[in-house]
Amino acid sequence: MQAIPKSGYTLPNRLARITVLAVEEMLGKKGMHALLNLAHLSHLIDNYPAANLERGFDFSEYAALNFGLEEMYGIRGGRGLALRAGRETFSRALSNFGALAGTGDVAFKVLPLGMKIKIALPAMARIFSEVSDMASSVVDQQHSVDYLVQRNAVCWGRTGEEKPVCYLMVGLLQESMHSTSGGREFRVDEAECQAMGHEACRFVIQKEPLN
Repeated sequence: MQAIPKSGYTLPNRLARITVLAVEEMLGKKGMHALLNLAHLSHLIDNYPAANLERGFDFSEYAALNFGLEEMYGIRGGRGLALRAGRETFSRALSNFGALAGTGDVAFKVLPLGMKIKIALPAMARIFSEVSDMASSVVDQQHSVDYLVQRNAVCWGRTGEEKPVCYLMVGLLQESMHSTSGGREFRVDEAECQAMGHEACRFVIQKEPLN
């Protein structure tokens, strides 16, 4: 695969580290080394991002990690792994972060599901917008919520794709809803993707749970 040029936009090191560690747990050390070499990220071998909130991880590196999974394991296998990595990233890095920390409180747990969603998704969008260069926002619809990412690290630098590619972000949103609702699953679809030429990546999250 071709190297993705540096973007100048960054994520906090801790978030990137959690994603990298989640992928390593799935692939093992040898598999992870192979993935990093394939994705032109060999500088990360045995040199993972620090566990701090400094913005030091370029969007291009995050996108290359995601793209590398597809190149190494095929579209279906790679995107399945990306979904799992996204879910792990939320549960380990974001579930107790800032504005989302209160979602574990008893007062939050007794709220109606619709109110929980109205609080949690905008809180996550604010976190991404504040601690990274992933400008995010939420638009409430009648039966769903649109989660919009104006600059998306997951697909940065990719063009000409026929279908959405941000499965890592889909997994992150799935786990956000799972955590917010106390263990229920929700349908999350990427309706528009910057890698397909759209202005923003738009994720549609259904308000009614699947279970």
